[in-house]
Amino acid sequence: MVREEKFKKYIWVVLGFFILVTAYLGYEVTKVRFDYDFEKFFPTNDEETDFFLNYRSKFSSDNDFLLISVEANDGIFQKSFLQEVDAFTREVEKIKSIEFVNSITNQEEYFIFTGGVTDSKPYIDFNDFDSERDSIRIYKNDELINTAVAKDGKSLCLFVRHEDYLSINKSDDLIFDLNKVIESHSFDKVRMAGRTIGEKYYIDNMTFEMALFIGLSVFLVIFFLFIAFKSIWGVLIPQVVILSSMVWVLGGMGFFGQPINIILCSLPSIMFVVSMSDVIHLVSRYLDVLRTEDTVFKAITIAVKEVGMATFLTSLTTSIGFFSLYFVNIQPIRSFGVIMGIGVLIAFILTFLTLPILFYLFPGPKYVREEKKDHFWRKYLESSFVLVIRRQKTIFITTGVVVLLSIIGLMRIDTNNFLMDDLKENEPLKLDFNFFDDHYGGVRPFELSVTLRDTSISVWDKEVLQKINTIEEYLSLNYGVGIKMSLITMLKIANRSSHAGNKEYYILPTSTKKIRKYRRALRLGAKGEFVKSIIDSAENVTRITGTIADLGNQIISKKNDDLFNFIKKNKLDEMLEFNITGTAHLVDKNLKYLSISLVRGLGVSIFIVALIIGFVYRSGSILVISIITNLIPLLFIGGVMGFMGVELKTSTSIIFTIAFGIAVDDTIHFLGKFKYELLKGKGKMYALKRSYLTTGKAMILTTLILCSGFMLLLFSSFLGTFYMGLLLCVTLFVALIADLTILPIMLMVFYKPKLKGVSNK
Repeated sequence: MVREEKFKKYIWVVLGFFILVTAYLGYEVTKVRFDYDFEKFFPTNDEETDFFLNYRSKFSSDNDFLLISVEANDGIFQKSFLQEVDAFTREVEKIKSIEFVNSITNQEEYFIFTGGVTDSKPYIDFNDFDSERDSIRIYKNDELINTAVAKDGKSLCLFVRHEDYLSINKSDDLIFDLNKVIESHSFDKVRMAGRTIGEKYYIDNMTFEMALFIGLSVFLVIFFLFIAFKSIWGVLIPQVVILSSMVWVLGGMGFFGQPINIILCSLPSIMFVVSMSDVIHLVSRYLDVLRTEDTVFKAITIAVKEVGMATFLTSLTTSIGFFSLYFVNIQPIRSFGVIMGIGVLIAFILTFLTLPILFYLFPGPKYVREEKKDHFWRKYLESSFVLVIRRQKTIFITTGVVVLLSIIGLMRIDTNNFLMDDLKENEPLKLDFNFFDDHYGGVRPFELSVTLRDTSISVWDKEVLQKINTIEEYLSLNYGVGIKMSLITMLKIANRSSHAGNKEYYILPTSTKKIRKYRRALRLGAKGEFVKSIIDSAENVTRITGTIADLGNQIISKKNDDLFNFIKKNKLDEMLEFNITGTAHLVDKNLKYLSISLVRGLGVSIFIVALIIGFVYRSGSILVISIITNLIPLLFIGGVMGFMGVELKTSTSIIFTIAFGIAVDDTIHFLGKFKYELLKGKGKMYALKRSYLTTGKAMILTTLILCSGFMLLLFSSFLGTFYMGLLLCVTLFVALIADLTILPIMLMVFYKPKLKGVSNK
């Protein structure tokens, strides 16, 4: 009675503290922002990242541009259409944050005469327009095809260069102004692609999906709580913990200025289902005890005692699964792991801080307290337990076959990565990006740094230029790069210009005299700014920049290997050092870390969980049994990925560690009840049956709710989020089956209790 009086004394203090903190963090939620800065996906503490950042400081960003395709179904060489494009180009140039716009209507062909005198002629002269003549003249210049105009003649492309590293607000303003200009024209079709377009699309979708998942999760939680507990009490009381857990996590993110990235979009669904797991176990056990005990306080005490340690362990192991993502060398995944790990612990603390108080203030459904009615699950669980005990051999054989097939599938998992990897094939943005891949050489940036090993010469040296030209020809013909800007390309254009635009002279000049002549002309272009954009101040480094189709990491890695084999074979690296760099290259490089990071993080997670289970249950056999039981779902999910062709990438790599951390929960609850019965002096068979019957209901309910919660992620337009939901559902379902079949059998066959007075029967 003294304990109850002490409990009552602190009820209002704890409740007041809880309400104040929740209210404050609720305000902080309003400060949370969305972020899709793909540069955060660069590998950290990496030499190539450091190289790129230093390289970029010498020149400019390789990815701060937009491509705008304007289509004409009847062909682009119509005067009225081109005049409208010209007006459109001039309007785009006036938009804030735009530095320049290159369009076929504002570009000119330059000519260099004897003595270095230059002249130019517009590709499109509206005062002297001739469709056939002008089109022939344009198409004879190779650098314009699939760059400024499409080969099929039905679209042209504007290259829009904007300020580097635009903020989210400036990007939004830029896209808004662009769309406004586009709407004022009547083109057949306009498509846009580029980093700014991608960022806005992702952020808009993340914002929508976050709201969608929160709404669906709330509905789902209410539905399942009512099904589980058949009362308004069973819906409202748990909701206090579930919703406050979400507020605390999001409020904490707002307080510390942590934005929501693409991976954290799944946070509402995961937080709802994880906090539901804690709540279901405690509420379910409390209602069971309330059926047999006379006082509410005693029912609370017994429920907390029986499931408290197990729930703490499940929260700890789940958080360890998330925290292990810190080993992945990708900042957004690290943030996701840390935030979700903390969120799981917050859900546990709030569950055992507030629910006992709410139980005491609002004792429970009337039908439970008055009728003392047992739950209807019992007869089904009893039948299931008897079946499992009788079919041991069948279950062992079936498990062995499943494991074998899973290992075969696991070995088929492949790794790959695309720029628009997370978008489904029918998403408008992906369709637009695919259009640019097919007609304009792609949107994926390609950047090659060329550095002289001997700093006593410069990149203008004839022999150096010849070697760089060899590389450029390989890049164009074999690698598939659409070169947009390079020293060699400009020299070829200059050479052609000095021969009245004759296409046969679109080659690298062969004499040092001509190179010097064109060097002077190029240095005068744009007041020297052009040369600075492709050559460093010491003239020891030059860049080859362009775009390629988004072929995927596998194909591009093979192309990179072939490129460097070509360089080595032709001994080009004796004079020059070549480095593939750029934003897309660094994002791709993360895949090389994923396998190592995944194995390391998962290994650490399994090791720590094993230590915890071994320490708590003081049994090596239970440790081994529990780990084996929970490796089965991981092998299964790996097999499913292999057979379904789901590739291992940034978005899918985190599934294994999350799955293990969550899947082990039911095992711990089962073992917790099993140990509790053994400590009471019960026999092993009796303890197994009691554990099966009492925890079985909560295990099934939590798995159904977890799977339903994760199934919400199937509504996501992001494939990574979609696969996370699908594969986690599969994993948890398989984990439940393993816990209700193979776990009790292994405990019965391999575990020998050492507790005094405990029978093995």
